[in-house]
Amino acid sequence: MHEYGKKILALLFVAVFTLVLCGAPVFAQNATTGPNKDPGVMVADAALARPVGAVATVAGFALFLVSSPFSALGGNSQEAWESLVVSPANYTFKRPLGHFDEQPSLDAKKRQTP
Repeated sequence: MHEYGKKILALLFVAVFTLVLCGAPVFAQNATTGPNKDPGVMVADAALARPVGAVATVAGFALFLVSSPFSALGGNSQEAWESLVVSPANYTFKRPLGHFDEQPSLDAKKRQTP
C-alpha cells in the first residue's frame, strides 16, 4: 500500500506541474481598465490559480536550491531567483484577486529597492 501511495503522490505532482506550465494561457484575457467584478473569475482565481501559484512558488524554490550551484558558476543567481521564486510569488500573493494579467507596478518595484 505504501508504494501505491507514492505512485499517487507522483501522479499528483506531475498533474500540478502540468497545470502550472499549461494553465497560464488558459487564464489569459484582455486587460480591463476598471476592476473585474465577475465573481466566477474571482472564484476560479481563489480556488485554482492561487493554490497552483503557491505550489509553483514552493517548487521554484526547490528548483532554485538544486540549480543554485550552477547558476552561481554562471553568474546569474539573481536572475534564477527572480524567475524561479519571486515571479511566481508575486503572481500568487501580490496580484489583485481576479486579475490574471496584472503585473506589479513600476512604482511598487521602485519603492522596494533601496
